[in-house]
Amino acid sequence: MRYLKKDQHGFTLIELMITVVIVAILAAIAYPSYTRYVQRGYRSEGIAMLNDAVARMERYYAQNNTYATATTPAAIGITNTTSANNKYTLSISGTPTAITYTVQVAPINAQTSDSCGTLSITQDGTKSPTDADCWK
Repeated sequence: MRYLKKDQHGFTLIELMITVVIVAILAAIAYPSYTRYVQRGYRSEGIAMLNDAVARMERYYAQNNTYATATTPAAIGITNTTSANNKYTLSISGTPTAITYTVQVAPINAQTSDSCGTLSITQDGTKSPTDADCWK
């Protein structure tokens, strides 16, 4: 009687290792890209905080004819200086004068690794950093 070899199913160790290497390469490329995407999404939260602060500073100026006494976010009616997802904190940078101010949001927690860093805007609309990608 002749013994017939059964069909074998499954993967060899080499095939499995090649698959693992391919997955690792794809993950090494995809993860940093995903991280930048998430940081860009949270950056929009910081920009929204800046826009709100600028609108409140302009309203404050219209009522008081000066920015000089608006030295804290509380002075312009902002009680919560931390963003909703706890990624940015808002402050009025330096000391405002009668006609100038700078409002900024600084990244906190995981957002500190964002390449744009601290975002700021002045009374005349000058944005820092000047990289357009930071303000999208």
